[in-house]
Amino acid sequence: MAPKRRTRGAANTTKESEALEGSPGGDAAQEAPRKRKRAAATEKPQDQTGVSSSGTTFSHWLMKSEPESRIENGVDVKFGIEDLKALPNQTSCWDGVRNYQARNFMRDMKVGQQAFFYHSNCKEPGIAGIIKIVKEAYVDHTQFDKKDVHYDPSSKPENPKWSMVDVKFERMTKRFIPLAELKKYHLQHKSKGGPLSNMALFTRARLSVQPLTTEEFDFVLSLEDTDAV
Repeated sequence: MAPKRRTRGAANTTKESEALEGSPGGDAAQEAPRKRKRAAATEKPQDQTGVSSSGTTFSHWLMKSEPESRIENGVDVKFGIEDLKALPNQTSCWDGVRNYQARNFMRDMKVGQQAFFYHSNCKEPGIAGIIKIVKEAYVDHTQFDKKDVHYDPSSKPENPKWSMVDVKFERMTKRFIPLAELKKYHLQHKSKGGPLSNMALFTRARLSVQPLTTEEFDFVLSLEDTDAV
């Protein structure tokens, strides 16, 4: 078991929820805060296309974490992109996901795929950088730790419910891309057509692990080379 690090939460703040108002709220099962620990060894790259349970193919992701301190059961759940950068090899496991749909998305992830590191539950939520999947889904040990904020007494070692992946810091985006800006494009594309018309950040807003189509990922990434709207 890797040494324990601070945890982070997935819940939207009131401000973020207000910014997403009018969008469907995702699954009924809310995710608990998650811990970050030093990751295990990197696996060799494999096929980089994931197929979801719905049959839709995804090769990019958006993963939320909290960059500001918040105490949950006596533990600070803060884990921003700077915290990831500070870890050995700039690598960490992405543990503590307690939502079945988010877990299933992680199980679809392949080594080498990229994800946006999204700052959530903070003054200004949005995309801060890019991370890479370096180890595919394996058992999340925090579900068995009674002292851990993510302990799940209903999950058994012989039939574990929860999985995690390992991620590695790749780079910061050239500028921070805020939720408010993404929402403007989403609404525009929803009415007139465009790649962000069905972006999960707005159609499944409460999920902390979300799939992105290549078109969505490329469009959002292109925003770093433009002025904020």
